[in-house]
Amino acid sequence: MDYIRLLGFAAGAVGVIAFVPQAAKVLRTRSTHDLSLPSYLLMAAGSTLWAAYGFLQDDLPIILPNVIILVLQLTILWAKFRFH
Repeated sequence: MDYIRLLGFAAGAVGVIAFVPQAAKVLRTRSTHDLSLPSYLLMAAGSTLWAAYGFLQDDLPIILPNVIILVLQLTILWAKFRFH
């Protein structure tokens, strides 16, 4: 594995880790009052587009983190509608 690909995986891992605390807190507290619905909708749209781009480029360091991030974002959005 070359250094550029490794850098891509590292960046993706940081991106995934960034969403884990918020998703965990939402599921633990069942509170989404302070979360912006438009922001999470836009972030989910962005992750969807990045994942699609990654699939078209056959680029796993783009695909993998964006699919995982999208799952976390959709979990938060689900909670926003479920617990609000």
